[in-house]
Amino acid sequence: MDTSMSIDTGPFTLALRQMAERDLRIAATWALNDMAEDIRLDVQKRMQVVFDRPTRWTLNSFEVVKANPTGLQAVVQQRAGSASRHYLRVEEEGGPRPQTGFETLLSRSLAYEGIIQSIVPADNARLDAYGNWSSGEKSRVLSDLQAQRDGTANSTAASRKRHRARARYFVPKGGLTANAIYKREASGQIGVVAVISAKVPVYQQRLGFFDNAGRIFEAKMPDHLARTLAKMMAKRFG
Repeated sequence: MDTSMSIDTGPFTLALRQMAERDLRIAATWALNDMAEDIRLDVQKRMQVVFDRPTRWTLNSFEVVKANPTGLQAVVQQRAGSASRHYLRVEEEGGPRPQTGFETLLSRSLAYEGIIQSIVPADNARLDAYGNWSSGEKSRVLSDLQAQRDGTANSTAASRKRHRARARYFVPKGGLTANAIYKREASGQIGVVAVISAKVPVYQQRLGFFDNAGRIFEAKMPDHLARTLAKMMAKRFG
């Protein structure tokens, strides 16, 4: 008895061809995007370990630019607003830290004989919840020292008269230690809020973004790809 039978494999063969040409790219896109998100979350968690109370802005400074089937490349990068901030790059690579924007404004505008390479808050500085020098007080310092980027934001005799109870900030020309920013309260009490230094801060490599990203890719990408290929097969033949 002849028990042979024939099956039309045309639809299956066509489906496999489509899988190779189109669906495989879609599955790879899913895997790459999931992989990129793993890396973004990893660097966010690492910041919480290596940094002291990182701000929400710092924790959210990376974003994923997703891959698509025609461009199989997912990118984890700093957001546009944070890319100009140098501190994450220095924490990644190590080495000397460039001037901050605050330090640059003061070095350009302040009548100071020394070199301003770094400005470090002192005991009398007002700190925010993250342990950083508060942006409000730094803005007041820039105003009183006539160093605001927008000159109209600098304090004037009229504004000082309107706010007599407000503390004033100054860098002494003599009598006190010159390499410091002082705050004079309305009561007359004087204290140092920041120290001016000509020394370039040097950071150790701490973040390890690239090394960790490479390890995560090697460890997780095969599983991501196997999962998304299985998902695509189920979608196609399920």
